[in-house]
Amino acid sequence: MDESAAGQDTRSQLEVAVTVDSGQHPPTADAPAPETRRDAAAEPPQVQATIRALGLAPNIEGGYFAVTDLSSVLIPSPYPPTALSEATLALAGETRPSLDPAFRRLSSSIFYYLTPRCPVGSFHRNRSRIVHSWHRGRGRYVLIHPGGRLESFIVGPDVLGGERLQWVVEGGVWKASHLLEPSPIRPDDGGSAPGKELLITETVVPGFEYSDHEFLSREQFAKLLSEGSAQELQWLVRP
Repeated sequence: MDESAAGQDTRSQLEVAVTVDSGQHPPTADAPAPETRRDAAAEPPQVQATIRALGLAPNIEGGYFAVTDLSSVLIPSPYPPTALSEATLALAGETRPSLDPAFRRLSSSIFYYLTPRCPVGSFHRNRSRIVHSWHRGRGRYVLIHPGGRLESFIVGPDVLGGERLQWVVEGGVWKASHLLEPSPIRPDDGGSAPGKELLITETVVPGFEYSDHEFLSREQFAKLLSEGSAQELQWLVRP
């Protein structure tokens, strides 16, 4: 398959809406996995410029990130002293040396960026509550709440069309995200067509630690959802 055909297949997969109420989800049958290579030089020029300007680095969930704020205020940790996932620690390179399990930062913030070459944030959960704020681009979030309830919504600039500029994911909720095509340019936009990307800020309360993070395994995933939903959403689970 040539690259143009592969790109069309990937775009088709990523653009399918997840309509939870009707039970429809992105199909996976005979569909290729999204391109997730971390070669920033292969990204479109605007994306490369954004990565450089914001000092972004590859994120273990997919996409890119940069820490923008770490509160100097420490609070008693509301969490168990043991890590939520040894697998996450292995990927992240263990916990930071200065971490005292009895405490957490009051908050922390990052930029998070999905790109054409890294269009998927794999299913994971955090112990902490996370407030997400949109900056530019367009994407879809898929959440699995305790008990297996699915929720899905689009984040982007079309507020009147129901797209969100801000959203909250509570601690313990599994979340995944993927790119969508940009919103059409409106007559009053006065600018050039935007590229395919999604740039947001995540503010984590209490502050993020890798010991509070866990990827959704395929075994856990199969137990949370019906067989049909699991088959249709498994492309968002980290291999």
